[in-house]
Amino acid sequence: MLSTMTTDAPDTRRLPPIDPDRLTMADVRAGALEGRSVTVLGLARSGISLARFLLGAGSVVTGYDGRRMEELPATVGELVGDGLTVLAGPDVDPSDAWRDAALVTTSPAINPDFPTTEPRLRDALQRLVAARAAADQAAPALVSEADLFLRLCPSPTVGVTGTKGKTTTSALVAAMLALDEEHPVVLGGNIGRPLIERLPELTPAHRVVIELSELQLPTLSRGTHVAVYTNVTADHLDRHGSLQAYRAAKRRLAELVDPDGLLVLNADDPVVSGYRDGARARTVTYRLGPPEAGGLGLVEDWVVEDGDVRIMPIADSRLPGRHNVSNLLAATAAARSFGVPAETIRSAARGFGGVEHRLEVVAEIDGVRFVNDSQGTQPDAVMAAVRAFEPPIVLIAGGRDKGVDLSALAPVVAERAAAAVLIGESGPALLRLFREAGLDQLDLAASLEEAVQRAAGLARDLRVAASEDPLLRPTATVLLSPAAASFDMFADYEARGRAFKTAVANLAVRSRGGAR
Repeated sequence: MLSTMTTDAPDTRRLPPIDPDRLTMADVRAGALEGRSVTVLGLARSGISLARFLLGAGSVVTGYDGRRMEELPATVGELVGDGLTVLAGPDVDPSDAWRDAALVTTSPAINPDFPTTEPRLRDALQRLVAARAAADQAAPALVSEADLFLRLCPSPTVGVTGTKGKTTTSALVAAMLALDEEHPVVLGGNIGRPLIERLPELTPAHRVVIELSELQLPTLSRGTHVAVYTNVTADHLDRHGSLQAYRAAKRRLAELVDPDGLLVLNADDPVVSGYRDGARARTVTYRLGPPEAGGLGLVEDWVVEDGDVRIMPIADSRLPGRHNVSNLLAATAAARSFGVPAETIRSAARGFGGVEHRLEVVAEIDGVRFVNDSQGTQPDAVMAAVRAFEPPIVLIAGGRDKGVDLSALAPVVAERAAAAVLIGESGPALLRLFREAGLDQLDLAASLEEAVQRAAGLARDLRVAASEDPLLRPTATVLLSPAAASFDMFADYEARGRAFKTAVANLAVRSRGGAR
C-alpha cells in the first residue's frame, strides 16, 4: 500500500535533498523515501520501473517525458492511478519536473553529456549539474536507474559489457549460476529488464547479473563485484562523438570494479586486454587459444582453466559461431569466480539455446534455415554472424545508418554470402557497397516481409543449384543481420526481430498449405 502525506506531517519537501551516497536499502525499507518528492526523467522501461520502485517506497513521484501523454506506454496511465504525476509533451519545461524534488532519477538514455538527449532537457540538466557543482544546497542529486540500483543492491553483482556479445554472455552467466539452488539469480539491465524494482526482494544470498551498455556506464559511480568484458570495437559514435570517447565510456566498468572482486578480460581484443593496466581488482583473461597464466582458453577444443583444468568440450555448446566460443569462455570465467563446478558449467552450456534476436534459429522450412540476428546492428556482429553458418547464405540487411564505417564488412559479406536482400534507408548504400566488394546477387525490398519472401526464394534456388540429388543438397540459411539500426521501419530491434519471425511463420503456413 502506498503511503500518503497528512496535513499534520512535516513538509518533507523542505528537508535537504536526498544524499544518494548515504542512502542504503535498509534506509529505504525504514522509510527514508517516504513522502519525499522524487523525479523520474524518461518514461520508457527503466523510467517505469523507477516509478514503480519509488511509489512502492512511498515517494511522491513526478515523471517527465518529452513525448505527449498519448504517445507514452499504457503502463504510465496505470501508474497515474497509483499516484504518479506526469508532465509530458513538448510544451512542458523539463525543470518544472524537479522544482520541489529531493532526488532526480533518470532513464539510461538521458544524460546531460549526451548530444542525443532532448536539447531542452539536456540544457536544463546541465544547469542542475552546475548548481550541484556550485554547492547549491537546494539542488537535488542526479542519479541514473543503473547507478541507484548498484548503490542499493545487497547482493553480489556480475556486470557484463562489450560492443557485442554482452547479452548472450550475461544470459549464459545467469544460466550457469542458476543451477546452484542456494543462490537465486536475477538477470537484467540493458538486456531489457530494469532491475530497480527487483530491489525489495534481493538478499545477500542472491546473485545479480546485469548487462551494462555504453548508455549506462557513464552514469555509474559504483561498480560490480565481477566485471566481464566481451570486446570493444566501435559503436554509438553519434552519442559519444569519437571512438576514443566511446572506449572511455566502456572502460568505466573496469575502473569501478570492486577492488576485492574480479575483472574478466578478453585477451584476444587489444582494447579490452589493455584494461588490465592499472586495474585495481584481480584480473583473469580468456582467449581462443591456450590460456594465459591463471586464465581460460582452448586446448584441443576443450575449455581449460589455468593451463590444465578441463572444464568442457566446446562441442557441448549449442551456440553457433566462433564468437560464441569466446562468450562461453567469458561466462565460464565469471561462473568459476563463484566456485561453480566444471560439471555444472558443462550442464548449463548444454541446455543453453541462446538469446532471442541474437543468432536465434527461428525455423527450418524446405531445407532453408531462418536465423533472427536483429541485434546485429554493428559490422563486427554481422561478420561474426555470416561466419557462424555454412554456405549458402542469403543475408537480409539494412535500416538506419549508425554512422559506423562498414568498409570492412563488405568483403566478408561478399566472401561468405551468396546473395543479399537489402531494406530500409541504408539499403541502397549497402547494395552499392556489397556490389563493389564482388557480391553479384543483390536485391532491394520495400518491407521486411517482402525481403523474407525474396530471400527464401533465393535460398531455395541456391540449394537446388548445389546438387541434383535432393538428399545431398546443403541446408541454406536466410540470415537477418541488418548492420543498421531499426528506427526507420520499427520501434526497436526487438520489433524488427518479431516482424522477421512473423514473416517466417507466414512462409511456414504457406509451405504447409502447398504440401497438401
